[in-house]
Amino acid sequence: MKRVLVLGALLAASSFAAEKKKALVDQISGQNYGMAGCGLGSIVFADKPGMIQVVAATLNGVWGSQTFGITSGTSNCVNSDKAASLFIDANRVALAGEISKGAGETISGLASIYGCSDDNHVGAALKKNYNLIFPQASTETEVVRDSIRNILKNDQVIAGSCKRVG
Repeated sequence: MKRVLVLGALLAASSFAAEKKKALVDQISGQNYGMAGCGLGSIVFADKPGMIQVVAATLNGVWGSQTFGITSGTSNCVNSDKAASLFIDANRVALAGEISKGAGETISGLASIYGCSDDNHVGAALKKNYNLIFPQASTETEVVRDSIRNILKNDQVIAGSCKRVG
């Protein structure tokens, strides 16, 4: 056990001294974790590049937090589509009203699920596409969610600011 702790401390020290450039996998994933994936290691070390990800993976494995997090949607293992569907179901009337205006708390909540940093642009993009998002009052939640996700993903102004848009 002492060897693992010493190795972890050495890896952590070397990682902190490393260049602050984000690894390619971190840039592509858009999540707040690196190669080690989600779990307790991602909460402690986030997306710091380098050998620190070995320590993060070890922490995930020792505590079993990655498996639990994936199953429960905790520990940085949030499935944004699942969370968005639940959010849309629970807030459908308020969300539709706010999308028609282009601003509001439910738009901010939905934007945070997708990791978007600019609620104003999100609101404006959704307002512009209201009829695409809600073509009928009875449009299924998954269709609403997919329309919103596609709008966020394809809008040139906000696409880069939404970290968890598939």
